[in-house]
Amino acid sequence: MRSVDEHRNEAPQQVSCMVVTVSDTRTSENDSSGQLMQQLLTEHGYEVVRYEIVKDEYDGIRQLLREAVSSRSVEAVLLTGGTGIAPRDTTYEAVRSLLNKELPGFGEIFRYLSYTEDIGPAAILSRAIAGTIGNMAVFSMPGSKGAVKLAMEKIILPELRHVMREIYKK
Repeated sequence: MRSVDEHRNEAPQQVSCMVVTVSDTRTSENDSSGQLMQQLLTEHGYEVVRYEIVKDEYDGIRQLLREAVSSRSVEAVLLTGGTGIAPRDTTYEAVRSLLNKELPGFGEIFRYLSYTEDIGPAAILSRAIAGTIGNMAVFSMPGSKGAVKLAMEKIILPELRHVMREIYKK
């Protein structure tokens, strides 16, 4: 049986990523979470091919994800924002409605780490979600800079190449 390390060694070295900030108020100048995500991806050898800020509107988020899938130049989309339970938060619903396969472990581990390392029981308010849409990986996390740092450093950066290996596996 193959080990996780062998799978990681077989993973693609380059992954083309799209960073999406879901917000009604942020701009490219004050989007510290989106900027951090781009910085971390670049520092770890990933390619950021597109960056967007989209309003927290269900149809707009879905349209942007459909565009990313059809462009074929984006292999992974990382979204930040709109994952809470406020009436205006629609990222979770929009992402989930398009997933072919959900990765429930992403949200579970994110909430566990948030609980133990950061915010305690308020972690239950997070609706972080991940999965695949066709051959594209999708990770959606809360909009705070701390949440992005946690998700990126502890989960996404160490495993994104491995996720892509599994998606592309014949």
